[in-house]
Amino acid sequence: MLRIAEICIHGCPLRTLGGKDSGGMNVYVRELSRQLGRQGHKVDVFTRWHDHEEPGVMPLGENTRLIHLAAGEREDMPRQDIYHYLPQFLSNVCHFMEREGVKYDLLHSHYWLSARAAEQLKARLGIPHVATFHTLGLVKKRARPEEQEPELRIDTEREAVAAADRVIAFSAGEREDLTHLYGAHREKVAVIPCGVDLDLFRPMDRSQARRELGVDGAKVLLFAGRLQPLKGIDILLKAMACLEDWKELCLLIAGGDAESEDEMARLGSLAAELGISQRVSFLGAVAHERMPLLYNAANVCVVPSYHESFSLVAIEALACGTPVVASRVGCLTTTISDGQTGYLVPHLSAEAFAQRLQLLLGDEELERRLGAQGRNSVAKYRWSAIADQVLEVYRALAG
Repeated sequence: MLRIAEICIHGCPLRTLGGKDSGGMNVYVRELSRQLGRQGHKVDVFTRWHDHEEPGVMPLGENTRLIHLAAGEREDMPRQDIYHYLPQFLSNVCHFMEREGVKYDLLHSHYWLSARAAEQLKARLGIPHVATFHTLGLVKKRARPEEQEPELRIDTEREAVAAADRVIAFSAGEREDLTHLYGAHREKVAVIPCGVDLDLFRPMDRSQARRELGVDGAKVLLFAGRLQPLKGIDILLKAMACLEDWKELCLLIAGGDAESEDEMARLGSLAAELGISQRVSFLGAVAHERMPLLYNAANVCVVPSYHESFSLVAIEALACGTPVVASRVGCLTTTISDGQTGYLVPHLSAEAFAQRLQLLLGDEELERRLGAQGRNSVAKYRWSAIADQVLEVYRALAG
């Protein structure tokens, strides 16, 4: 039995998805920790206290606890500002360990802020550190030059890549980025994908799902994720405007919070300019447990991102038997089998996306076949299998 500290400072695993600080990383940390707990290991997930209503310690699952620690005021703040409160966070981790009489076998950090904290904890505690970055600043800037990634982040990532005992990448492509852009030693990088809950995300009755969502009788496209320019939602809106023949076509956009109001307003204005406002619904943040309803209601899930380190949305949609049309970027090139479980669009253009969407919307048999093959393709991403691979890394370091 291992005792593991998962460090996820800026992203509480229990936050509602689709907000500025809530996405695939939150799901990854929560589900991996719960699976490790079910397998008999003791897991504590340390995150920043950002809400006065949250208790300090909460059960997250069997053998698994979520621990909120102070790092600045108990409110949301920009990630770069959190960096200056890392000493307070580290001090509170050590106080918690002393109070509880807990000793950990290993640290696993998530994102650059947490990697910085974990390296300092490693120096104090003398235990191994595994880092998972989820996204990399240099890769985001290369995918979309307009991304304003601070040099502090990129410098911290470089230091963490060099100092961590192992790095977990979600794909071979991410390992190449770590090697060529950050100087990582290839043998230090383990490639282990994200997982999916195949019991939660499964095919359901489409008609029933559409009735519940109020889109019965329509063709449905779905986007799910944070509302930010990197996600390419403007490309999807323009693609939808190209599909003039589909009068009953609607687009559901799941994601967004108070921090996303400006981006939502920009996208709403674009939809109005394109004359498709009446066919676009902004649903806001949607609870993870409700997402299977949306995937099953959709004819196609669309992922038009400029970059994705993995995209849980894609494998969740496939698990529900819904084909995916996605950008040919990042790990999407390995999770989507072009022409078999969906389509990969090589050019980030509205016309290219519209062509693939037109093909699927006009051929129900093709849509059903790709959806069925999609469900079969994600069996290898079951969380128990992913946790087993992560445990191999942990055990090799913890002895």
